[in-house]
Amino acid sequence: MADYKCSVTYSSKNLTNREKILAKDTGNAVKLDELLNPGEKVVITPDYYVVLSVHNERSDTKDYEQYMIIDKSGNKYYTGSPSFWESFTDISEEMGDEEFSIECYKMESKNYKGKHFLTCSIV
Repeated sequence: MADYKCSVTYSSKNLTNREKILAKDTGNAVKLDELLNPGEKVVITPDYYVVLSVHNERSDTKDYEQYMIIDKSGNKYYTGSPSFWESFTDISEEMGDEEFSIECYKMESKNYKGKHFLTCSIV
């Protein structure tokens, strides 16, 4: 088995082979968790999004999911944050085929003092 394998397990649209390859490549994507500090926000207008299934032998957690959003300009943003993904998919499902933008930010955790989690809201 390969040390690292990434595959698209869900996509919000039918992808061409080129789009699948682009979506699996996190090397040139922005990691939302590192981009945002508490109090900062970034606005993204999604074109499409995918769920990636990752197997990485060199990681403490060998199998995990990552979530990639590709915006209208081709910029790619990804995260492994379940709280972000839950908020994002709630918005996306409600919006259907309508274009929308989201504001991504970190909120302070009510359960863990001094910790923050990633989430988003529609704008």
